[in-house]
Amino acid sequence: MTVSKNINNPVGMGGGKRKKLSRAERQNNGPHRNLDRKAAADQKAELVRKMREKAAAAEGAGQAGDNTAQS
Repeated sequence: MTVSKNINNPVGMGGGKRKKLSRAERQNNGPHRNLDRKAAADQKAELVRKMREKAAAAEGAGQAGDNTAQS
C-alpha cells in the first residue's frame, strides 16, 4: 500500500472518502481537543478541591491539638 504525502490526497485510504480537515483540526485544535481540555480542567478543579479540604482538615486538627496543649 502506498503512503499518502498529503492529508487531502489519501492514496489507498478509500478513494478520497476521508473528510477534509479544517486547518484547526490539522493543528490538533479540533472539537475533540476542546473536550479533552474541559475534562482536564474538571480533573484539576477536583484535585484542588480535595487538597484544600485536606489542608483545612489538617489545619483544624493542628489548632485543636494546640488548644489542648496550652490548657
